[in-house]
Amino acid sequence: MLTASQILRWIEQYAKLISEQKDYLTQLDADIGDADHGANLDRGFQAVLTKKDELAGKDIGTIFKTVAMTLISKVGGASGPLYGTFFLQASVAAAHKDKLSEADFYEILEKGLAGITSRGKAKVGDKTMVDAFQPAVAAFKRNLDEGADFEKSLSDAIDAAERGMLSTIPLIARKGRASYLGERSAGHQDPGATSSVLLLKAARTAFS
Repeated sequence: MLTASQILRWIEQYAKLISEQKDYLTQLDADIGDADHGANLDRGFQAVLTKKDELAGKDIGTIFKTVAMTLISKVGGASGPLYGTFFLQASVAAAHKDKLSEADFYEILEKGLAGITSRGKAKVGDKTMVDAFQPAVAAFKRNLDEGADFEKSLSDAIDAAERGMLSTIPLIARKGRASYLGERSAGHQDPGATSSVLLLKAARTAFS
C-alpha cells in the first residue's frame, strides 16, 4: 500500500527531476514549440513545494487536488492545464484515501490519462504526452491483471512510456504548438512525452 507520505515524496521527487531537467525539456520545446515547457513546469512544481508543510497529514485526494490547482494557476502554455487535469482526476480517484493499493494507483493513472485525452483531444500518434502515458497505463494494467507485484508493474510502465516517448521522434505533430510546423516537427522528441516519463520515474524513486 502507498501512504500519503509516499505520495508527497513522489511529488517532491518529480519537482526535483523537473528542476534538474528543465533546460533539457525547454530545449526539446525550443525545437518544436514555445521553448517554455521545462521552465513552466519547474515554476509550477516549485510553487507546489511551497505548500509541502500544509499538505503534511492530509489525505491523498487533497494532496493531488492541491497540486492540480497550483499547476493550473501557476503554469502557462499547455502543460499547466494538462498536468493540472491529470492531478485533478487523480484527486477524484483518491478522494478521502490515506492509502492506495496497486489497483488504486492504476485508477489514478487511468483517470489521469482520460483527463489528459479529454482536455487535449490527443491520441497515440499525435506526438504528445499521450504517446508516453497511454502505453504506460496499458502496461501497468496488464501486469495488474497478471498478478505482478507493484515494482514490476511500475517498471514495465516506465519502459513502455520510454518507448512511447522515443516513438514521437519521427512523428509529425497533430496537436499543440508543434502541429503548426507540419512536417518540420518530425525528427524531434516531444517534450510532453519526455516529462511524462519523468513523472513515472519519480514514482519509482519515491516508492522504492
